[in-house]
Amino acid sequence: MSASDRHPDQHKVAIRNLQYLAALARERHFARAAESCNVTQPTLSAGIKQLEESLEVLIVERGQRFIRLTTEGERVLASARRILADYASLKQELCAPDAGFTGKLRIGAIPAVLPVISLLTAAFADQHERLTLTISSQSSVAIQRGLDDFGLDVGLTYLDNEPLSRVRALPLYEERYVLLTRGDGPLAERKSISWQEAATLPLCLLTPDMQNRRILNGHFAAAGVEINARIETNSLITLWSHLRFSGWSSILPHTFMLLLREMDGLVGIPLSEPTAHHMVGLVVPDRDPLPPVAQAFLDFAKKLDLPELLARHMPSRVRKRVVAR
Repeated sequence: MSASDRHPDQHKVAIRNLQYLAALARERHFARAAESCNVTQPTLSAGIKQLEESLEVLIVERGQRFIRLTTEGERVLASARRILADYASLKQELCAPDAGFTGKLRIGAIPAVLPVISLLTAAFADQHERLTLTISSQSSVAIQRGLDDFGLDVGLTYLDNEPLSRVRALPLYEERYVLLTRGDGPLAERKSISWQEAATLPLCLLTPDMQNRRILNGHFAAAGVEINARIETNSLITLWSHLRFSGWSSILPHTFMLLLREMDGLVGIPLSEPTAHHMVGLVVPDRDPLPPVAQAFLDFAKKLDLPELLARHMPSRVRKRVVAR
């Protein structure tokens, strides 16, 4: 009788211990990592200890609490992430074709894409009822890191500004820019506004660590003016609050006009001189083969005419003003 026959669950234990390590590296805290794995802290600690003993290396540097992974631990973590990704892909491949996907599709999206993302994800989720979609708002830098270390399956980000590397890209739509301001303000009837004039207004903008803000900075610089962002935030809710309840204005992608049905009192004025646009798209890791669920999402996105969907869902009162430009 072989060792594997005597211990039929040992492979499950090995996978589980790798999951514990990945969780600990993500949370950097034993209790939070255990909670994310739905086990007790002693169980998680014992699993990592077992992994160390089987590999005969120290993986985690410990004190009263988690300190860091050792050099050897970082190497083990990189392999663990690949093994867990391959294991998840294999489980998806072995599902009966008529049963549909199970597990998770992990999507990282830059904040500028969030008003649009449901046009992709809701319909895909409807087609795969046993699949869970996890969508997180991330910077493009975090999306790159997540795709590289197997923490994400798919990213939605800019393709022509600070493009990601080691990915396959699918263009989805061109993003343009509007000044969002009060509908009862002095600019409400304007058909367009220049970047130079917009720079003189009290603006609430996203913080410079976000790529959308860096794009705006570049367009203001090209217009020969400095940006006047007196309020900066990394929270879209905070930004909306300043627009909705004060006299502040903002510059955002035209897709945010999709939300104006619930945001009475605001108007969007296209930016001009020059008119600017950037391509937004879907990215997946440049690996062959892709995980089946990531490949299915990519194939699904290829069939969508997202610009047409955006135009259809845009409020009628702003469609001609913004979308038709």
